[in-house]
Amino acid sequence: MVTLQEIKQNEAIRVLIKAGNRYLDHMGYTEHGPRHVGYVSDTASRILRCLGYDDHMVELAAIAGWVHDVGNAINRHNHGANGAILLYPVLREMGMDIQDVVAIITAVGNHEEQSGFISSNVSAALALGDKSDAHKSRVRNGRPDETDIHDRVNFSIQENKVTVDRENRVIHHELTMDDSSSVMEYLQIYMSRIVMCEKAAAFLHCSFDLVINGQSINNRPDKD
Repeated sequence: MVTLQEIKQNEAIRVLIKAGNRYLDHMGYTEHGPRHVGYVSDTASRILRCLGYDDHMVELAAIAGWVHDVGNAINRHNHGANGAILLYPVLREMGMDIQDVVAIITAVGNHEEQSGFISSNVSAALALGDKSDAHKSRVRNGRPDETDIHDRVNFSIQENKVTVDRENRVIHHELTMDDSSSVMEYLQIYMSRIVMCEKAAAFLHCSFDLVINGQSINNRPDKD
């Protein structure tokens, strides 16, 4: 199969990721370049690996994570669906099996919380990887715009850790925030993403546990 390393070396994909990140920079968005897609790729693949999925599916999740934001090169609106359309010919030209192509473009086309629907293991892992990426390193140039809630929230997050408890089927997302923002502000911009993470975890037969500064935020069904 086509590997993540081959995907990283593909010129068209590199250019699309760079263009999308540059476009979002001009719009005032946090970083969506190699740092972000690298985090999503690593987190999505690690979740499936920890849950015992085979190497093939783990690699598909890694690839989906790396390419999921290429649609930003066209427009932020509907960037998931746009990215899926862009990726189809690129992946086929690389010699990727059609079943693998479909798995990736379905995940990419459904990773936006506004319109996405979780329908596969790869899609679930991608959503969890993407929606869990909040950290001060996403703030461009290390200098937050204090008038921008996204910058404030991300810059306040000092630690971000996603772990998997395979035995109890729990995906833990733990954040440590300083007082430059607040949990309330985090929830203002992340609530729909948290809900998507819960749905993604449920698809993987897991629950999703969000903990901020040591306090559980959402109510897992298995909690006392």
